[in-house]
Amino acid sequence: MSRLGRRRGGAIHPGGAGPVAGASAIDAAVTVGSVRLRSAVMTASGTAGYGAELAPFVDLSTLGAVVTKSLAPYDWPGNPAPRLHPVHAGMMNAVGLQGPGVAAWLADALPSLLETGAHVVCSIWGRSVEDYRRAAEMLADAPGEVVAVEVNLSCPNLEGRGGIFAHDADLSAEVLAATESCGRPRWAKLSPNTDRIVEVARAVTDSGAEALTLVNTLLGLALDPTTLRPALGNGGGGLSGPAIHPVAVRAVADVRSALPDVPIVGAGGIASTFDAIELMAVGASAVQIGTALFADPRVLARVRDGLIDEAHRRGLPSVSAFTDLAAR
Repeated sequence: MSRLGRRRGGAIHPGGAGPVAGASAIDAAVTVGSVRLRSAVMTASGTAGYGAELAPFVDLSTLGAVVTKSLAPYDWPGNPAPRLHPVHAGMMNAVGLQGPGVAAWLADALPSLLETGAHVVCSIWGRSVEDYRRAAEMLADAPGEVVAVEVNLSCPNLEGRGGIFAHDADLSAEVLAATESCGRPRWAKLSPNTDRIVEVARAVTDSGAEALTLVNTLLGLALDPTTLRPALGNGGGGLSGPAIHPVAVRAVADVRSALPDVPIVGAGGIASTFDAIELMAVGASAVQIGTALFADPRVLARVRDGLIDEAHRRGLPSVSAFTDLAAR
């Protein structure tokens, strides 16, 4: 088994065969703000495509939601190849948010995804506040199975203000205010590449974010061993996988401590049931799995079932009881 899929704790079932005997009484559902999810386990944006690509490996209707790759209000070509590069404890990527745009996704990819019975969280991005506004407006009439919109703020802005949206509390708040027209709950996805994450989290929740997704990738650089040039076509990129998991746990814990009433979705380096429990125990209501899917997409089912089994083993009535368990 790949190191990304190696078990580090909790109960794991090969192929997602289902929870152990006696665990059927455990309530697997969780809530993220006003959104009730069938499971605490979701895909992470950028790792599961736009539609039903993972359906051969897991029953998508049993997940909390399928979170789409981030979509702009227009098609976008992304960065030059190569776009992915393995590193010791994860992966570097510089895909560059390639995508067909919201309108094409609604017409061409969403119908097949809905046929699986999945709930969907649509991730959106833009190069300007106006881009985010347009993407949100295009989702206003999306089917009800699109239960939330994840506003990916970990993008460079091109409005002359420099930097990444999620590193600027005022600019992030402006984006959230601009996306209200989507007509459904918004989750703000924040970057760990700043010491202002609590300040940004407070700003976006004050501007309408119902929940926070913590965290996105860490900025990194890897070299090709032969040429000693950047291994990615864009130069640097984002580091994901087990290496960033402790960073994600710390981010969730810090934000939860500062904003105890704001729902959090934990993401970053989850490859096992215990990884998911760690993020929930410090404050996450649900989790997203990303890089581990490249090694084995069936990890979604294993962690889904493992949370139920571990709740049963610990005498908890529900998977949601893991949230804040470390503090209790």
